[in-house]
Amino acid sequence: MGPMIVLAIVAVWLLNSIKIVNEYERVVVFRLGRVLPQPKGPGFVFIFVPIDRGVVVSLRLITLDVPPQDIITKDNISAKVNAVVYFRVMDPTRSIIEVQNFQYATSQMAQTTLRSVLGEMELDDLLAEREKINEKLQTILDKQTDPWGIKVSNVEVKHVDISDDLRRAMARQAEAERERRAKIIAAEGEFQAAEKICAAADKMAQSPISLQLRYLQTLVEIGSENNTTTLFPIPIDLLDAFKGKVKKVE
Repeated sequence: MGPMIVLAIVAVWLLNSIKIVNEYERVVVFRLGRVLPQPKGPGFVFIFVPIDRGVVVSLRLITLDVPPQDIITKDNISAKVNAVVYFRVMDPTRSIIEVQNFQYATSQMAQTTLRSVLGEMELDDLLAEREKINEKLQTILDKQTDPWGIKVSNVEVKHVDISDDLRRAMARQAEAERERRAKIIAAEGEFQAAEKICAAADKMAQSPISLQLRYLQTLVEIGSENNTTTLFPIPIDLLDAFKGKVKKVE
């Protein structure tokens, strides 16, 4: 009976000591409270219970959703901004012994960094320069979490929520800006058209016969568009005679 009890105890001890570690996992082993230099895995891992204690760490990419943060921009506008952080554990040993809970610590660090970085920017820059903001956030977070054995690969600002009053004010501002641009474009068109008309007038003044040709061309265009219209062309030379008489009277 005694050997059977011993065999049962040994079997239970072996079952508790044998670990099957997946490809994306590593086991950080503490032997008598001291961490072993290298984590174990993947595959079959034997841990000498109770001398050893193993902590399983996943090496897969972790997606961290940063909850909406209340910020005040540099131009004193309040907004709510949320983001998403992508990171993975590069050194399982440091992620366990350097910080108590690396996911919670990374989440808190992301929230404080998001508030501090966006608080130094104006609202227009926050809406227009998303790529620069994402790159700056990623650089800061990666530097801060590097001692924990964590690599932050990407940070994306997801949504910027502002008040309805500010949205209406921004819409009015954008509409006024569009109207200003339309008026400027129309004025530039009028200016260019006036320049062309002046240039054409100078050309016609150099060659008076060109005015007669233009007059005939206009008659042709009117006759082709309005077939019921009857035209009586008057020679321009006749008008010149009247001009001469008016000058003599003056």
